[in-house]
Amino acid sequence: MKNKNVFVRIFRFYYEGFKSMTVGKRLWAIIIIKLFIMFAILKLFFFKDFLNEKFENEDDKADYVIEQLTKPNNIKHD
Repeated sequence: MKNKNVFVRIFRFYYEGFKSMTVGKRLWAIIIIKLFIMFAILKLFFFKDFLNEKFENEDDKADYVIEQLTKPNNIKHD
């Protein structure tokens, strides 16, 4: 009997493909490790929580963000 649910078919397609991989498993492991390093480790050390350091309440944070998004650009075009 053929399963008509598209999500089940997509899941089985990828599951069977990953199950039969040899080199691909190592590549996916490298990709996952790199993503972890980029988003977890680098965020901890290089990206400060700017809004929490500069403002104490949510209204001030919201006002600052809106101001930054709506202020005109200072780039001059010739």
